[in-house]
Amino acid sequence: MFLHLVNLWNLAFYALMVFMATLGLWDVFFGFEENKCSMSYMFEYPEYQKIELPKKLAKRYPAYELYLYGEGSYAEEHKILPLTGIPVLFLPGNAGSYKQVRSVGSIALRKAEDIDFKYHFDFFSVNFNEELVALYGGSLQKQTKFVHECIKTILKLYKGQEFAPKSVAIIGHSMGGLVARALLTLKNFKQDLINLLITQATPHVAPVLPLDRFITDFYMTVNNYWILNARHINLTTLSVAGGFRDYQVRSGLTFLPKLSHHTSALSVVSSAVPKTWVSTDHLSIVWCKQLQLTTIRAFFDLIDADTKQITQNPKKKLSVLNHHFIRHPAKHFEENPAIISDLTGTSMWVPVKVSKWTYVAYNESDKIYFTFPLANHRKIYTHVYCQSTMLDTNSWIFGCINSTSMCRQGIDLSWKAELLPTIKFVVDCEFFKKETRTIQLPVTHLFSFGLSSRKVLLNTSGLFYNIELLNFGQIYQAFKINVVSKCSGVKEEITSIYKLHIPWSYEDSLTIAQVPSSTEISLKLHIAQPENESQVALLKMYTSSDCQYEVTVKTSFSQILGQVVRFHGGALPAYVTSSILLAYGGQLYSLFSTGHCLEYATMLDKQAKPYKVDPFVLMIKFLLGYKWFKELWDVLLLPELDAIVLTSQSMCFPLVSLILFLFGTCTAYWGGLLSSTSVRLLSSLWLALKRPPELPKDIKMISLDLPFLTIVLIIVSWTTCGAFAILLTYLYYVFKIVHLQASLATFKNSQTVNLKHSRRNEKKSNHHKDSTVHYLHLSANDAEDSLRMHNTVINLLTWIVLLSMPSLIYWLKNLRYYFKLSPDPCKPLAFILIPTMAILGNTHTVSIKSSKLLKTTSQFPLPLAVGVIAFGSAHLYRVPCFVFIPLLLHALCNFM
Repeated sequence: MFLHLVNLWNLAFYALMVFMATLGLWDVFFGFEENKCSMSYMFEYPEYQKIELPKKLAKRYPAYELYLYGEGSYAEEHKILPLTGIPVLFLPGNAGSYKQVRSVGSIALRKAEDIDFKYHFDFFSVNFNEELVALYGGSLQKQTKFVHECIKTILKLYKGQEFAPKSVAIIGHSMGGLVARALLTLKNFKQDLINLLITQATPHVAPVLPLDRFITDFYMTVNNYWILNARHINLTTLSVAGGFRDYQVRSGLTFLPKLSHHTSALSVVSSAVPKTWVSTDHLSIVWCKQLQLTTIRAFFDLIDADTKQITQNPKKKLSVLNHHFIRHPAKHFEENPAIISDLTGTSMWVPVKVSKWTYVAYNESDKIYFTFPLANHRKIYTHVYCQSTMLDTNSWIFGCINSTSMCRQGIDLSWKAELLPTIKFVVDCEFFKKETRTIQLPVTHLFSFGLSSRKVLLNTSGLFYNIELLNFGQIYQAFKINVVSKCSGVKEEITSIYKLHIPWSYEDSLTIAQVPSSTEISLKLHIAQPENESQVALLKMYTSSDCQYEVTVKTSFSQILGQVVRFHGGALPAYVTSSILLAYGGQLYSLFSTGHCLEYATMLDKQAKPYKVDPFVLMIKFLLGYKWFKELWDVLLLPELDAIVLTSQSMCFPLVSLILFLFGTCTAYWGGLLSSTSVRLLSSLWLALKRPPELPKDIKMISLDLPFLTIVLIIVSWTTCGAFAILLTYLYYVFKIVHLQASLATFKNSQTVNLKHSRRNEKKSNHHKDSTVHYLHLSANDAEDSLRMHNTVINLLTWIVLLSMPSLIYWLKNLRYYFKLSPDPCKPLAFILIPTMAILGNTHTVSIKSSKLLKTTSQFPLPLAVGVIAFGSAHLYRVPCFVFIPLLLHALCNFM
């Protein structure tokens, strides 16, 4: 009944939208490299010692706990307090476990063993009962206050020690990192209690899914505090993102705001971290061995030898983090490295006068220095490039400043080097002109759909090339780069490294390729190019002199869709709801104008048009650029337009709203098909299990059990959880519709209805309707009209239930601790929605056809559909507020 009312062209269109959405989803969830993280294992059985908290504190936070991590014999030593190490507190994130501390804790323990426990760290972890704080923000403030108490409790465990710590370092995973930043907003919190903050896959900029106002208010409080107090915040902070493997928290959300006054904050993607060079998913970022090794190396380099605690020097902290997470020169960290070195001894000096030179090591014990007379090359060449894999931590390249027949002193240039994955044991050097090794490659147009490409051929036999990727700087751009290498006369295995360098953010990625080969590289961004940024994205190629390389770039349509889903997929519920509202308004108007309710699919096709919504949003955005309109907007206390919020995050793509609207209409269509099919299946099951019901002969506006049911559900909402009451209301409404569907099926099977006679009688009864009549007769046509309207209402109500589910899940998970959810984001909505849906469940189209309010009701969904997009696409918790208004007016049509 649903499918045959949609023509084949529409069906083909909806199928195409499903295909495009599937391409985008595939790119987000599967279009990335395989997991190259090594698992970090424990050498002994991990143990978690529960730290006793003060009774008042334990009573105030019954669901939360504090643990100390240990292994084997070391765990036994921890039981003898006070402690003697350096405290580090791990904060788990959304649905995270306190046991996730074991990876970093175990690696730190082995590192301490290697230095005979000269220094060691004590890792603590907070049990947040695996709360869904990314979806329900009502407990974020409570978690923050508990962490403050935990820090004070931890520091008390070191009382009486010679080198007792006065602060703790914090590692926060996911929302745990945001909770750590929120500590600074507490009134009685002393900033000196935290000496270092490292966050892993933490969405700092905005919530991934803003499903309640508590989470958005929490974000606003934290970010505003950090921006307004940037001059006074001396907390060194490092944010590490997972890259494209982390589809739960996109890396663009993890970058801390770059403030001119706050220079002690760093943000980096794990694929750009030296010695890590891998993308991590949302969970593997806490156990990825490469990343945790880097983190622990940094922790040990941060120790002050005098205090045996983490240094209080902010410059040293930033220097250490830069060394390990941003640019590693392949040398051990030194706080004050010796720049000038003496080059004396019995070393052999070999002069090199050619412009290109290679040396292969054969385990020679004597030192050999190779000298390059720059005076002979300065007029011909502009740059010199050297690569070496022989030395890991020693100085290896110098600029001579004092020489006679041989160099006596040199400036250590090794600190300017950059660590890359080791490929072979050789030393290669060459002189070249920068112009010959810098090649510009404009990317293809966005709408070329991969049908055209641009390529460059690297003919010279160089070791290094810089390919400038012109016109590439927006998040909605996505390309595939194909590097084909051809080698001549090469017998041994050769490796090339291709590094994608994004100068405005630390989101570089490395690709290692065996040559000759054909290598494909994905080219897309986490952060858009800032307006004042003049540097371009680079493809740095570390190549072999025996090979030629051809680089081809073309647009990747599937990855563009993936970027749309990755950056804007969270707004899809708003666009789905907007499409349903437009169809709902069309049905109400058809009922007013013709006396019959048209099918949902038909109205979706006629009414759900982008031009009915997007132009109004764009017009409002344009007018907000004028001072007078902005002042009027503020006087009316209207919230900030979501389109402006997206623009501030460099996420405003002209066509993204159109694409999302098409995806939303497609989802609304298939959702309507699913709901109508489900109602029919449930009615069939009803008929199989119970005696066939009949169509009611008389329709009562308000049945005797309706007030009782409404009061009970409101009490449930008040005493337990608003989302739970909304779910019960939804089930009641579905039950009423299934009952009506079963009644109609029974009626059709039992007798033949004369449609013409029925419609004539219906018109006559409507014409002579008197205000004193309280009971109406329900015909088969009226029942069908009612079912069409009810199916649309079910679609709207389904999205309200889905958007309220996180708070319900949170309440159920914590039911043993709290019977009443507080704060409850759904309680105000439940108080209005419960009586509204109770009335609508007993409403039929025949009872509202002659309502004076029907015309007005039919006109409301259009502006509300615009409002959903304008204010609900980046604030999903506002969507139900726009939905219940037409439902309430629909219910009032029974009385007016």
